[in-house]
Amino acid sequence: MINGIINVYKEKGFTSHDVVAKLRGIIKQKKIGHTGTLDPNAEGVLPVCLGKATKLCDLLTDQDKTYGTVLLLGKTTDTQDMTGKILTEQEVLGITKQEVTNCIQAYIGEYDQLPPMFSAIKVQGKKLYELAREGKEIERRTRRVTIYQIKILEIALPRVRMEVQCSKGTYIRTLCHDIGATLGCGGCMESLVRTKVSRFELKNSYTLNQLETLFQSGTFGQVVLPVDEMFQHLRRVTITPAAEALAYNGNEIKYSGVVEQVIYVDGESVRLYDSKGHFIGIFHYKDGRFRVEKMFLCQEQIRG
Repeated sequence: MINGIINVYKEKGFTSHDVVAKLRGIIKQKKIGHTGTLDPNAEGVLPVCLGKATKLCDLLTDQDKTYGTVLLLGKTTDTQDMTGKILTEQEVLGITKQEVTNCIQAYIGEYDQLPPMFSAIKVQGKKLYELAREGKEIERRTRRVTIYQIKILEIALPRVRMEVQCSKGTYIRTLCHDIGATLGCGGCMESLVRTKVSRFELKNSYTLNQLETLFQSGTFGQVVLPVDEMFQHLRRVTITPAAEALAYNGNEIKYSGVVEQVIYVDGESVRLYDSKGHFIGIFHYKDGRFRVEKMFLCQEQIRG
Protein backbone atom coordinates (compact mmCIF):
# COMPACT_ATOMS: atom_id res chain seq x y z
CA MET A 1 0.00 0.00 0.00
CA ILE A 2 1.22 3.50 -0.84
CA ASN A 3 1.18 5.84 2.18
CA GLY A 4 1.59 9.60 1.89
CA ILE A 5 0.19 12.76 0.32
CA ILE A 6 0.26 13.83 -3.31
CA ASN A 7 -0.30 17.34 -4.60
CA VAL A 8 -2.91 16.91 -7.34
CA TYR A 9 -3.76 19.64 -9.84
CA LYS A 10 -7.55 19.34 -10.14
CA GLU A 11 -8.59 20.33 -13.61
CA LYS A 12 -11.87 21.95 -14.60
CA GLY A 13 -14.80 19.61 -15.00
CA PHE A 14 -13.67 17.19 -12.31
CA THR A 15 -15.17 16.98 -8.84
CA SER A 16 -12.93 16.16 -5.88
CA HIS A 17 -14.60 12.74 -5.78
CA ASP A 18 -13.77 12.24 -9.48
CA VAL A 19 -10.10 12.81 -8.68
CA VAL A 20 -10.16 10.19 -5.92
CA ALA A 21 -11.97 7.67 -8.16
CA LYS A 22 -9.50 8.16 -11.01
CA LEU A 23 -6.52 7.83 -8.68
CA ARG A 24 -7.89 4.57 -7.32
CA GLY A 25 -7.93 3.29 -10.86
CA ILE A 26 -4.41 4.53 -11.59
CA ILE A 27 -2.60 3.13 -8.54
CA LYS A 28 -4.99 0.22 -7.88
CA GLN A 29 -5.55 1.22 -4.25
CA LYS A 30 -8.86 1.82 -2.47
CA LYS A 31 -7.68 3.71 0.60
CA ILE A 32 -7.55 7.27 -0.77
CA GLY A 33 -9.19 10.46 0.48
CA HIS A 34 -9.29 14.10 -0.59
CA THR A 35 -8.85 17.08 1.69
CA GLY A 36 -11.91 19.20 0.98
CA THR A 37 -14.16 19.82 -1.99
CA LEU A 38 -13.20 22.08 -4.85
CA ASP A 39 -16.03 23.10 -7.20
CA PRO A 40 -16.07 21.30 -10.59
CA ASN A 41 -15.61 24.63 -12.38
CA ALA A 42 -12.61 25.52 -10.22
CA GLU A 43 -9.10 24.19 -10.65
CA GLY A 44 -5.87 23.99 -8.72
CA VAL A 45 -4.31 22.40 -5.66
CA LEU A 46 -6.07 19.40 -4.14
CA PRO A 47 -3.91 17.42 -1.68
CA VAL A 48 -4.92 13.76 -1.76
CA CYS A 49 -4.06 11.34 1.05
CA LEU A 50 -3.08 7.72 0.40
CA GLY A 51 -3.17 4.78 2.79
CA LYS A 52 -2.27 5.66 6.37
CA ALA A 53 -2.17 9.34 5.38
CA THR A 54 -5.98 9.39 5.10
CA LYS A 55 -5.87 10.13 8.83
CA LEU A 56 -4.58 13.56 7.78
CA CYS A 57 -7.62 14.46 5.64
CA ASP A 58 -9.34 16.46 8.38
CA LEU A 59 -6.10 18.19 9.36
CA LEU A 60 -5.47 19.38 5.80
CA THR A 61 -9.11 20.38 5.29
CA ASP A 62 -8.72 22.74 8.24
CA GLN A 63 -5.66 24.49 6.79
CA ASP A 64 -5.64 28.04 5.40
CA LYS A 65 -5.87 28.33 1.64
CA THR A 66 -4.90 30.77 -1.12
CA TYR A 67 -6.88 31.38 -4.31
CA GLY A 68 -6.53 33.33 -7.51
CA THR A 69 -9.90 34.61 -8.70
CA VAL A 70 -11.58 37.01 -11.10
CA LEU A 71 -14.51 39.04 -9.77
CA LEU A 72 -16.98 40.11 -12.43
CA LEU A 73 -18.95 43.16 -11.34
CA GLY A 74 -22.42 44.02 -12.65
CA LYS A 75 -23.79 40.49 -12.75
CA THR A 76 -25.36 38.19 -10.16
CA THR A 77 -26.27 34.51 -10.56
CA ASP A 78 -28.04 31.92 -8.43
CA THR A 79 -24.77 30.00 -7.95
CA GLN A 80 -22.68 33.16 -7.42
CA ASP A 81 -20.40 32.10 -10.29
CA MET A 82 -20.65 31.90 -14.08
CA THR A 83 -22.20 28.43 -14.10
CA GLY A 84 -25.53 29.63 -12.73
CA LYS A 85 -28.66 31.35 -13.95
CA ILE A 86 -28.25 35.11 -14.37
CA LEU A 87 -30.42 36.95 -11.86
CA THR A 88 -29.41 40.57 -12.48
CA GLU A 89 -27.20 42.33 -14.99
CA GLN A 90 -26.23 45.97 -15.26
CA GLU A 91 -23.49 48.27 -16.50
CA VAL A 92 -20.80 49.19 -13.99
CA LEU A 93 -21.02 52.95 -14.23
CA GLY A 94 -19.86 55.63 -11.86
CA ILE A 95 -17.71 53.28 -9.77
CA THR A 96 -14.05 54.20 -9.61
CA LYS A 97 -11.09 51.87 -9.21
CA GLN A 98 -10.37 53.48 -5.85
CA GLU A 99 -13.88 52.72 -4.62
CA VAL A 100 -13.48 49.10 -5.71
CA THR A 101 -10.12 48.90 -3.97
CA ASN A 102 -11.47 50.40 -0.74
CA CYS A 103 -14.45 48.04 -0.74
CA ILE A 104 -12.32 44.95 -1.29
CA GLN A 105 -9.79 45.90 1.37
CA ALA A 106 -12.63 46.38 3.86
CA TYR A 107 -13.29 42.63 3.67
CA ILE A 108 -9.89 41.78 5.12
CA GLY A 109 -10.37 40.36 8.61
CA GLU A 110 -13.22 38.36 10.08
CA TYR A 111 -16.71 38.57 8.67
CA ASP A 112 -19.95 36.59 8.82
CA GLN A 113 -20.46 34.86 5.49
CA LEU A 114 -23.75 33.32 4.41
CA PRO A 115 -23.03 30.01 2.63
CA PRO A 116 -24.58 29.80 -0.85
CA MET A 117 -27.49 27.48 -1.57
CA PHE A 118 -25.37 25.82 -4.25
CA SER A 119 -22.91 24.27 -1.80
CA ALA A 120 -22.15 20.85 -0.30
CA ILE A 121 -23.14 21.90 3.22
CA LYS A 122 -25.65 19.49 4.71
CA VAL A 123 -28.84 20.65 6.41
CA GLN A 124 -31.04 17.98 7.97
CA GLY A 125 -29.13 15.28 6.11
CA LYS A 126 -29.45 16.84 2.66
CA LYS A 127 -26.89 18.86 0.73
CA LEU A 128 -27.87 22.45 0.01
CA TYR A 129 -27.20 22.13 -3.72
CA GLU A 130 -29.66 19.23 -3.90
CA LEU A 131 -32.35 21.44 -2.40
CA ALA A 132 -31.36 24.31 -4.70
CA ARG A 133 -31.78 22.09 -7.76
CA GLU A 134 -35.30 21.34 -6.55
CA GLY A 135 -35.99 25.06 -6.55
CA LYS A 136 -35.94 25.30 -2.77
CA GLU A 137 -34.16 27.89 -0.69
CA ILE A 138 -33.91 27.43 3.04
CA GLU A 139 -32.67 29.58 5.87
CA ARG A 140 -28.92 29.21 6.50
CA ARG A 141 -26.76 30.36 9.33
CA THR A 142 -23.86 32.65 8.66
CA ARG A 143 -20.37 31.37 9.39
CA ARG A 144 -17.48 33.42 10.72
CA VAL A 145 -14.61 33.27 8.23
CA THR A 146 -11.31 35.10 8.08
CA ILE A 147 -9.84 36.85 5.06
CA TYR A 148 -6.16 37.19 5.90
CA GLN A 149 -5.09 39.04 2.80
CA ILE A 150 -6.42 40.21 -0.55
CA LYS A 151 -3.92 41.27 -3.21
CA ILE A 152 -5.54 43.18 -6.05
CA LEU A 153 -3.55 42.15 -9.13
CA GLU A 154 -5.51 44.05 -11.78
CA ILE A 155 -8.60 46.20 -12.07
CA ALA A 156 -10.05 46.37 -15.57
CA LEU A 157 -13.70 47.09 -14.85
CA PRO A 158 -15.99 45.26 -14.79
CA ARG A 159 -13.34 42.66 -13.87
CA VAL A 160 -11.05 42.54 -10.86
CA ARG A 161 -8.28 39.96 -10.67
CA MET A 162 -7.12 39.22 -7.14
CA GLU A 163 -5.39 36.75 -4.84
CA VAL A 164 -7.18 35.81 -1.62
CA GLN A 165 -5.66 34.13 1.43
CA CYS A 166 -8.39 32.86 3.75
CA SER A 167 -9.46 30.44 6.47
CA LYS A 168 -11.18 27.10 5.96
CA GLY A 169 -14.86 27.24 5.02
CA THR A 170 -14.56 30.47 3.03
CA TYR A 171 -16.52 30.60 -0.23
CA ILE A 172 -14.66 32.81 -2.70
CA ARG A 173 -17.73 33.09 -4.93
CA THR A 174 -19.71 34.35 -1.95
CA LEU A 175 -16.95 36.87 -1.23
CA CYS A 176 -17.25 38.08 -4.84
CA HIS A 177 -21.04 38.25 -4.47
CA ASP A 178 -20.76 40.22 -1.23
CA ILE A 179 -18.25 42.69 -2.66
CA GLY A 180 -20.59 43.33 -5.57
CA ALA A 181 -23.53 43.80 -3.22
CA THR A 182 -21.58 46.31 -1.12
CA LEU A 183 -20.65 48.28 -4.24
CA GLY A 184 -24.32 48.28 -5.24
CA CYS A 185 -23.78 46.84 -8.71
CA GLY A 186 -23.77 43.13 -7.94
CA GLY A 187 -20.99 40.68 -8.67
CA CYS A 188 -20.10 37.05 -9.20
CA MET A 189 -17.00 34.90 -9.53
CA GLU A 190 -15.79 34.42 -13.09
CA SER A 191 -12.91 32.01 -12.42
CA LEU A 192 -11.14 30.33 -9.51
CA VAL A 193 -7.76 28.66 -9.07
CA ARG A 194 -6.62 27.33 -5.70
CA THR A 195 -2.93 28.07 -5.56
CA LYS A 196 -1.99 26.87 -2.08
CA VAL A 197 -3.18 24.58 0.73
CA SER A 198 -0.86 24.51 3.72
CA ARG A 199 2.59 23.67 2.26
CA PHE A 200 1.19 22.43 -1.07
CA GLU A 201 1.61 24.94 -3.92
CA LEU A 202 0.35 25.12 -7.49
CA LYS A 203 3.85 25.04 -8.99
CA ASN A 204 4.48 21.61 -7.43
CA SER A 205 1.15 19.98 -8.36
CA TYR A 206 0.57 17.16 -10.86
CA THR A 207 -2.33 16.47 -13.20
CA LEU A 208 -3.95 13.04 -13.23
CA ASN A 209 -2.35 12.31 -16.61
CA GLN A 210 1.09 13.16 -15.23
CA LEU A 211 0.50 10.95 -12.19
CA GLU A 212 -0.58 8.06 -14.39
CA THR A 213 2.61 8.41 -16.44
CA LEU A 214 4.71 8.46 -13.28
CA PHE A 215 3.00 5.35 -11.93
CA GLN A 216 3.48 3.44 -15.17
CA SER A 217 7.17 4.37 -15.23
CA GLY A 218 7.68 3.28 -11.63
CA THR A 219 8.56 6.79 -10.39
CA PHE A 220 5.26 7.62 -8.68
CA GLY A 221 6.85 7.34 -5.24
CA GLN A 222 9.06 10.33 -6.00
CA VAL A 223 6.08 12.69 -5.78
CA VAL A 224 4.49 11.15 -2.68
CA LEU A 225 5.15 13.22 0.44
CA PRO A 226 5.80 10.99 3.48
CA VAL A 227 3.30 11.44 6.32
CA ASP A 228 5.88 12.63 8.83
CA GLU A 229 6.87 15.50 6.53
CA MET A 230 3.62 17.18 7.57
CA PHE A 231 4.88 17.37 11.17
CA GLN A 232 8.35 18.82 10.72
CA HIS A 233 7.49 21.55 13.23
CA LEU A 234 7.44 18.91 15.98
CA ARG A 235 10.52 17.49 17.69
CA ARG A 236 11.74 14.11 16.51
CA VAL A 237 11.99 11.51 19.26
CA THR A 238 13.48 8.01 18.88
CA ILE A 239 12.53 5.16 21.19
CA THR A 240 14.82 2.38 22.39
CA PRO A 241 14.41 -1.14 20.95
CA ALA A 242 13.07 -2.29 24.33
CA ALA A 243 10.16 0.17 24.07
CA GLU A 244 9.21 -0.58 20.47
CA ALA A 245 6.63 -3.30 21.16
CA LEU A 246 4.72 -0.93 23.45
CA ALA A 247 4.84 1.92 20.92
CA TYR A 248 3.74 -0.30 18.02
CA ASN A 249 0.56 -1.09 19.94
CA GLY A 250 -0.13 2.51 20.89
CA ASN A 251 0.82 2.11 24.53
CA GLU A 252 2.44 4.88 26.55
CA ILE A 253 6.23 5.13 26.68
CA LYS A 254 8.19 6.10 29.77
CA TYR A 255 10.79 8.84 29.61
CA SER A 256 13.45 6.16 30.06
CA GLY A 257 12.24 4.52 26.84
CA VAL A 258 13.41 7.32 24.55
CA VAL A 259 16.90 7.93 23.22
CA GLU A 260 16.82 11.73 23.46
CA GLN A 261 17.11 12.27 27.20
CA VAL A 262 16.33 15.99 27.14
CA ILE A 263 13.76 18.24 28.77
CA TYR A 264 10.20 17.89 27.46
CA VAL A 265 7.34 20.23 28.33
CA ASP A 266 4.04 18.81 29.55
CA GLY A 267 1.57 18.86 26.66
CA GLU A 268 4.33 18.93 24.02
CA SER A 269 3.61 16.85 20.90
CA VAL A 270 6.47 14.98 19.23
CA ARG A 271 7.15 12.76 16.21
CA LEU A 272 7.95 9.27 17.47
CA TYR A 273 10.26 6.90 15.54
CA ASP A 274 11.58 3.42 16.22
CA SER A 275 15.29 2.53 16.25
CA LYS A 276 15.19 1.79 12.48
CA GLY A 277 13.80 5.22 11.67
CA HIS A 278 10.21 4.13 11.00
CA PHE A 279 7.66 6.82 11.81
CA ILE A 280 5.23 5.50 14.42
CA GLY A 281 2.99 8.47 15.07
CA ILE A 282 2.36 11.64 17.03
CA PHE A 283 2.68 11.32 20.81
CA HIS A 284 2.41 13.96 23.53
CA TYR A 285 4.44 14.20 26.69
CA LYS A 286 2.94 14.48 30.17
CA ASP A 287 4.11 13.52 33.64
CA GLY A 288 7.15 11.66 32.42
CA ARG A 289 5.38 9.60 29.76
CA PHE A 290 4.62 9.82 26.06
CA ARG A 291 1.02 9.03 25.11
CA VAL A 292 -0.33 8.44 21.62
CA GLU A 293 -2.30 11.14 19.78
CA LYS A 294 -2.44 9.60 16.31
CA MET A 295 -0.85 6.40 14.98
CA PHE A 296 0.58 6.19 11.46
CA LEU A 297 2.50 2.95 11.81
CA CYS A 298 2.68 0.65 8.78
CA GLN A 299 3.21 -2.99 9.74
CA GLU A 300 4.77 -3.73 6.37
CA GLN A 301 7.48 -1.17 7.16
CA ILE A 302 8.34 -3.02 10.37
CA ARG A 303 8.51 -6.35 8.58
CA GLY A 304 10.74 -4.80 5.97
